[in-house]
Amino acid sequence: MVKTNEIKLRSAATSLFDVRRWTFDVRCSVCLIFLILCTAAGSVSAQTWYTVKWVNDGDTIVLTNGKRVRYIGINSPEIDHDKQRAQPFGYAAKTFNKQMVLNRKIGLEFDRERHDRYGRLLAYIFLPDGILLNEHMLQKGYAFFLFRKPNLKYNQRLLKAQQEAMKAKKGLWNNWSEQKKRYVGNRNSRRFHMKSCPHARNIKRSNRTYFSTKWDAFKAGYAPASGCIKEFWSYRNSP
Repeated sequence: MVKTNEIKLRSAATSLFDVRRWTFDVRCSVCLIFLILCTAAGSVSAQTWYTVKWVNDGDTIVLTNGKRVRYIGINSPEIDHDKQRAQPFGYAAKTFNKQMVLNRKIGLEFDRERHDRYGRLLAYIFLPDGILLNEHMLQKGYAFFLFRKPNLKYNQRLLKAQQEAMKAKKGLWNNWSEQKKRYVGNRNSRRFHMKSCPHARNIKRSNRTYFSTKWDAFKAGYAPASGCIKEFWSYRNSP
């Protein structure tokens, strides 16, 4: 009789354990499904699809809904506008960008800051085949890397693309030649200045880093300070 009761108790305990384990498994499955749905929802919201109706230059476009979009993490050479003369590869960058997106569907992925001071959307541009156009422009040498907080999601990927283009001397990195000078970089903003630039003297000593060429500064992920360096390029002959 005692043995029978003991067997019954063991059986009940086993059943209770099985129920608890089944409940735990169900809860885990529900959590997993929830996480998958959240991830899927995040992906959909991360890349919203639009059509491009106009290409301003190598890093700015206009959508059919009228919104202007500035590519995050890159800066293409300028084309003619106002009193600004076109920079080397400015029109080549615009032409390439136009070939990639005009009248086509693109996916926009946003980072922490969605608009710049001009009201333009700040975005990573994805093509239907998965190409990240911001990165592709750098790979082809039609732009240089532009660090700007707080939108830093693809920074390492973008800088690597530029470094590879520099190594291969593609686009604006071709035919490069410059004499050594003294440049001061700001570790915080990732901008570099001529040593003689008044803004360079305002950089905290703890934030300063030095380069002997613009090439070295670009390779390290620094971009020229627009108020100090008017010509980002250094060529043997005009391209």
